[in-house]
Amino acid sequence: MGKKKKIIKVSTADKYAHTMKMVTSSTCIICKKQCRRGLAYIEKMSKPGAIGKGVPCILTKGKGYK
Repeated sequence: MGKKKKIIKVSTADKYAHTMKMVTSSTCIICKKQCRRGLAYIEKMSKPGAIGKGVPCILTKGKGYK
């Protein structure tokens, strides 16, 4: 009687997150191809007292899991 493994479904947005470079809001501001995620992060970080660790950049996406 073995235990069944629970299969975790990964969303397409998070599928490649571990293979992308983390960038700060200053990088997103000067980016030529601003994405929706980057614009939301810029908005979040523009508020006084905001603390962030960066956001995965879609332009630096590498090869992920199948």
